[in-house]
Amino acid sequence: MLVLVTYDVATKSTSGQKRLRKVAKICENYGLRVQNSVFECIVDATQFKQLKLQLVDSIDPDIDSLRFYQLGNRYHSKVEHIGAKESFNVEDTLIL
Repeated sequence: MLVLVTYDVATKSTSGQKRLRKVAKICENYGLRVQNSVFECIVDATQFKQLKLQLVDSIDPDIDSLRFYQLGNRYHSKVEHIGAKESFNVEDTLIL
């Protein structure tokens, strides 16, 4: 299923900057960054639970926030891209 993960981490302190890097790193392990604090992740139910747990454990819920949008397996008709960044299919093979 496609899950869109968005986050807002307070970065005024050194600990906030560290949390931001940790949250981004976790998201990079599960998906692709499509905007600064937005990741598209193709995960199964178990991976989604793991992702959520890792992220929740990494933030300060009093000042940071996470949002998860579960777009499901038939997400192709739900995602539309317009603008400068080149669009890509997150399920395609990625060559580095």
